[in-house]
Amino acid sequence: QVQLVESGGGEVQPGGSLRLSCAASEVTFNSYAMSWYRQAPGKERELVATITSAGGNTNYADSVKGRFTISRGNAKNTVYLQMNSLKPEDTAVYYCNAQTWDTVRAMYDDYWGQGTQVTVSS
Repeated sequence: QVQLVESGGGEVQPGGSLRLSCAASEVTFNSYAMSWYRQAPGKERELVATITSAGGNTNYADSVKGRFTISRGNAKNTVYLQMNSLKPEDTAVYYCNAQTWDTVRAMYDDYWGQGTQVTVSS
């Protein structure tokens, strides 16, 4: 069972920056693809960014490309989301996700953090 703990959320003015962190308890952290999702009030949860298990590939939602950067430190079992040029529409609860393929059950296992609030407001 993977436990994920997010930190780094808060309130910032438009144009500002925040760095989210997600610490994982799993010792085989480098076998998990890691993602950040977000959910704004009244909206569905959406994928923000993904990084592969080895960190070689990343993908971003169109709305955050060029502003957000996902990275991982496998030695620290941590994934980061650097958010720059923040906009009011980035306001949401941000969730960390860990995913791995279970070869025995032939299905993905997903784990979620508790979420951290990001508010962008003047």
